[in-house]
Amino acid sequence: MFESAELGHRIDKATYEAEVPKLREALLDAQFELAQHAAFPVIILIGGVDGAGRSEIVNVLNEWMDPRHIQTHGMGEPSIEELERPMMWRFWLALPPKGKIGLFLGSWYTWPILDCVHGRTKEADLVRSLERAHRLEQMLSAEGALIIKFWLHLSRAKQKQRFKLLESDPKTRWRVTERDWAHHKLYDRFHAAHEAVIRHTSTAEVPWIIVEGADANYRDLTIGKVILEALNKRLNRPAEERPSPLPSPFLPAIDNLHLLRSLDLDLALDKKRFKSELEKYQGKLALLTRDPGFNDITVIVVFEGNDAAGKGGSIRRITAALDARLYSVIPIAAPTEDERAQPYQWRFWRHIPRRGRLAIFDRSWYGRVLVERIEGYCSSHDWMRAYHEINDFESQLARHRTVIVKFWLAISKEEQLRRFKEREQIGFKRFKITEEDWRNRNRWDDYERAVCDMVDRTSTGHAPWTLVEANDKSYARIKILKTLCQRIEDAIKRP
Repeated sequence: MFESAELGHRIDKATYEAEVPKLREALLDAQFELAQHAAFPVIILIGGVDGAGRSEIVNVLNEWMDPRHIQTHGMGEPSIEELERPMMWRFWLALPPKGKIGLFLGSWYTWPILDCVHGRTKEADLVRSLERAHRLEQMLSAEGALIIKFWLHLSRAKQKQRFKLLESDPKTRWRVTERDWAHHKLYDRFHAAHEAVIRHTSTAEVPWIIVEGADANYRDLTIGKVILEALNKRLNRPAEERPSPLPSPFLPAIDNLHLLRSLDLDLALDKKRFKSELEKYQGKLALLTRDPGFNDITVIVVFEGNDAAGKGGSIRRITAALDARLYSVIPIAAPTEDERAQPYQWRFWRHIPRRGRLAIFDRSWYGRVLVERIEGYCSSHDWMRAYHEINDFESQLARHRTVIVKFWLAISKEEQLRRFKEREQIGFKRFKITEEDWRNRNRWDDYERAVCDMVDRTSTGHAPWTLVEANDKSYARIKILKTLCQRIEDAIKRP
């Protein structure tokens, strides 16, 4: 598959100097139109073999375009903070917002390739990493991102020639390191890994563009022209070809399940037993978070539920048992403008804590398949694909020893009405009741269908849903604490 990049393409200096000014002007025009409309982000990956000019083309693109609208990321060795989170975390944080270009020198492909070539992982691990990369790119494309992937290629002989040429000049000698020569000795193994990457992740939506790196003039012009063509094609795409933001007016229950109706909402605890159980499980939670094994895991607790189901009170019973330095509570409201400029999951990924920490989400990424589905804030295509994307997201967390504990707090329609009226009468609780709460109540049946679909589609072995009978707050709070303690204890004991 690299044969087409070994044809010895060259562009003479005169041709290069004649074409560059026109190309730069066109690139700047396209870049300014992108920034003005801010309709989508652009993600450019620069990959390839050592010595093919990856760093040089990054510098050229920053020179040819306005660097104020380019976010350049040299993704080198991950830091200690990054190693304590899933591999994709640092790439999520670096994604450009709509209207900007993200230029990545080193990407989600780099370290899986290096680990495989150096024998730190097996070929099967590489394939799994490539599948994760493919799913990430599918999701980003579905969110509207334009992804352009370049692979700069050199033959083994030309790579050696390039290294020797650089070493012969005192001004460029520093660019060739012992690591480069070590990789050159492993050229065949890198070539095999590179072929696997191209084969598994070059798709119709996000293909790899293989560019010969031996001649800098040819390399630079080719990459510049490809970027220009891709930008103009997306900017000039007719509106009717763009994904419609309008929701489907029909909200069917996908699986027609009635999990919530099977719950016994009359379950309750008397005050004496509640007090005893609360002391027991808060004490157990405090000890578990001080266990040395807790430093090897991350804990994420997700709270969803009916309005007025008692999420806030349950969260306070958890945090009362914890050292304030160990946890964070992330209340999720409507996305800000900055968050709307990013892929949907971006605002959740950035809050993922490092190991030895606990994050509590008061509402979460499940809003896409709940409120956004029901209120028509996204298209039916968006919320339907969200089930798979959420499962993939949580699977990545689980592989990194993250304990995901998800609670749905369920109350009856009658109990919700009683709590709403109580909130209206008590001064310090009035802030808890809004017009939106009353409006949501009118969509009770729609929410019930959506919740049943959500639980059925996203309750997995590594991230199961716990349905909490919450008509009695005491019973609900103890069930939540007991479940959380059990999940953390199991994770600490697991080798």
